[in-house]
Amino acid sequence: MIRKAMIDDLDAIMGILGEIIVEMHGYNNFQWDENYPQVKDFAADIKKGDLFVCVRDTEIVGFICISGDQPLEYGELNWSSGEEALVIHRMGVSPNSRNAGIGAELVGFAEEFSRNSGIRYLKTDTYSLNTKAQGLFQKRGYIFVGEMSFLGKEKSFYCYEKMLEFKKSGRSV
Repeated sequence: MIRKAMIDDLDAIMGILGEIIVEMHGYNNFQWDENYPQVKDFAADIKKGDLFVCVRDTEIVGFICISGDQPLEYGELNWSSGEEALVIHRMGVSPNSRNAGIGAELVGFAEEFSRNSGIRYLKTDTYSLNTKAQGLFQKRGYIFVGEMSFLGKEKSFYCYEKMLEFKKSGRSV
């Protein structure tokens, strides 16, 4: 089940974040660290209603932020459309819950959320060393747009986009 995150979920989210940071640093991926993301980032997402959690057997096992906010750096890229978009930010799955389809479920949820919001365009980015996230987005049909420098990180971030189809009466429009 995926639901809106609540302030009471912050401890579980930060616990998962800590696990992910240890795992990422184990393969020299420093996309996330003690500076980003922080509890204040997730609290702001919750306040805006942009953060969602995936729950299995009463335990939070993943999270995703779906927002209309786009980094200024996105303006430097050649996106295929200028129309309104939602952006997937800060997505993570507990290392203890990997290979259970949770990442795909979270991205699928973002797509359905976007459709239900009347927006057919999704964007996202991930650190160039985060091959797991890249593979997930590519498998879900996201198209590579380009690279950007972001958050003062040594390596670049890869940006992806996807145009969603709206379905009416059983056929795509």
